[in-house]
Amino acid sequence: MRTRSTVMARHGVVATGHPLASAAGLQVLRSGGNAMDAALAAAGVLGVVQPMMSGLGGDTFLLWLDGRTGTVTALNGSGAAPLGATREHFVGRGFQTMPLRGMASASVPGAVDAMVTALERWGSGRCSLADLLAPAIAYAEEGAPVAPRVAEWFAESAEVLARFPSSARVFLPQGRPPRAGEVLVQRDLAASLRLVAREGRRAFYEGALAEAIVRYSAAHDGLFTLEDFRRHRSEVVEPLATTYRGWTVYTTPPPSQGIILLLMLNLLAQVPGERLRWGDPEGVVLAVAAKQAAFADRLRHLGDPRVVANPLEELLSPAHARARLEAIRRALAAGVPGGALQGAGSGGGDTTYLCAADREGNMVSFITSLSAKFGCGEVVEGTGILLNNRAGRGFPLDPDHPNVLAPGKRTMHTLLPVAAVGPAGERLVFGTPGGDGQPQWNLQVFLNLVESGMEVQQAVDAPRWLHVPGTDPATITREPEVRLEEGFPPAVTTALRAAGHRVVPMVTEEGGGAQVILARGGVYEAGSDPRVDGLAIGW
Repeated sequence: MRTRSTVMARHGVVATGHPLASAAGLQVLRSGGNAMDAALAAAGVLGVVQPMMSGLGGDTFLLWLDGRTGTVTALNGSGAAPLGATREHFVGRGFQTMPLRGMASASVPGAVDAMVTALERWGSGRCSLADLLAPAIAYAEEGAPVAPRVAEWFAESAEVLARFPSSARVFLPQGRPPRAGEVLVQRDLAASLRLVAREGRRAFYEGALAEAIVRYSAAHDGLFTLEDFRRHRSEVVEPLATTYRGWTVYTTPPPSQGIILLLMLNLLAQVPGERLRWGDPEGVVLAVAAKQAAFADRLRHLGDPRVVANPLEELLSPAHARARLEAIRRALAAGVPGGALQGAGSGGGDTTYLCAADREGNMVSFITSLSAKFGCGEVVEGTGILLNNRAGRGFPLDPDHPNVLAPGKRTMHTLLPVAAVGPAGERLVFGTPGGDGQPQWNLQVFLNLVESGMEVQQAVDAPRWLHVPGTDPATITREPEVRLEEGFPPAVTTALRAAGHRVVPMVTEEGGGAQVILARGGVYEAGSDPRVDGLAIGW
C-alpha cells in the first residue's frame, strides 16, 4: 500500500494528524521558531480541531533530541489521581473496576504544565506562549471545519456526549454530531486558551481555571481539590534506551509504557534480520509473541516510580531477553498461542502524536491525549475544557496489582514517544496514537525502516497487525485475537493460526496514526499516516 510520496525538506518539517496543525507548526518554523516552538503550536491547534483526542485537559509525554549534542531528554507530563481517590472510595460504592466516564474518572491534567515547561526549557526564546497558542485560539473563536476522520469520531461518540449536558451544548450544537465540512466553534475554549496564553501554568493550576474545574468536579461526583492542582509538576528525566542493530532507541520511562517497545526490540534483536522483514510469517509470529511477553512484564512489575520499585535494569538486561525468547520458543513448540507469556492490555485509546524538526537539527517526539475519545466525557461548564479519563482507564482496583489506584499516584500510561539515533548518524522521531496498539505499531514502523529498508512513507503505509488479548471490557471482543489489515500475504494468516492464534480482519478505526521524521544526509524525510487526516509538510 502506498498513498503518497515521502516529504523531503532541508530546513524543517512538521508531521501531525491534522493539516491545520501541521500548517501552524510550519509557520512557526518559517518565522524563526525552533522544533519545540513548532510542536507546541501544532499541539495547541490539535486540541481544538481534534477535541476528542487531546487538549488542555489531557496529559503529555515528549522527547527532545538536541541537534547540537545529539542527546535525548524526556519530559513526563502526566497527572496524578486526586488525593481523595482511594481504592476504598470506589469499592465502597460497589465498583469492581474504575468508572470509565464522568468526573470521577479524571486525573489531574498535565498538558498545560508540560507545554510551559517544554517552552521554558527547549523553546527558541523567539516565541511566547501567547504567540504559539494564537492559531489555536483563532480556530476555537472563529471555528474550524470538521475533517472527515474527525467527523467519524464525533459520530462514534455521540451517545457519550449526549449523556453530559455541558458536552452536548458544545459538541452536539444542532442536536447531532457535526459533519465533515461543518464549522465547529468553541468560544469558551478560546477564552480558556487566552487565559493560559496570558498567565501560563498559574491560570490552570492555581487561578480561575483550576477553581472552575474543582467547582464543577464537586458538583458532578468528582474528587478534585485545589491542592490536587497546586501540587502538579512535570518531570524532566533521562529517557530509557536500548540498542538494536546499531541503532540506539529512546523512549519515556515509567509511568509511560515505552519500556514495552524496548523489551520487544531486545527480544527480536536475537532473531535474524531477514525473518523480521515486513510480511515474513515467522517474523510476525515472533513479534506477536514478543508483544505478549512485554505486556506480561508490564502488568507484573510496573507502576508509578514514585510508589513502585520498577526493576528496569533487570527487565532491560540481555539475560532477561534471552530467557524470554527461549520461553517463547518452548511454548510455541508446545502449541501454546504466542508463547506462555500472556499479558492483557488496556484495549484501544485515543491520542494525538506529532513530531517536528528544525534547521538546527533539533527534533521533537510529542504525544498528548485525553485517553479515550472525549476523555471523561464532560466539558467543564463555561471553560470549554474536556477532561481526560486516564484514572478511570488506567487504574485497576486489585490491591495486589503494582498499578492499583492510590491517592496522588500516577497510573501506568499508554503514551510513548520514540526517538532513535542510527549507526551512520541518522536521527529519527516517530510515534502513533492507539492505546496499547502504540508499542505494537511503533515496532512495526521501526522494523519496516530498519529491516525492510522501506522509505519513510512506505514504512508508515504498510499494513499492520494488532494483538488484542481480549481480557479487558474496553476491547471490542473478549476473545484473544490477532487483527490484520488487508494486504498481508496469506502465509501470515496460516502461520498465526498454526501458532494457535485466532486471526480476524482489523476493523476500520484501528491501525494507528503514525507520524515519522528521519534525518540523514542533510535532508529530512517525513511520512504521515493515511489512516488519519494527517499531513507532513516541510520547507
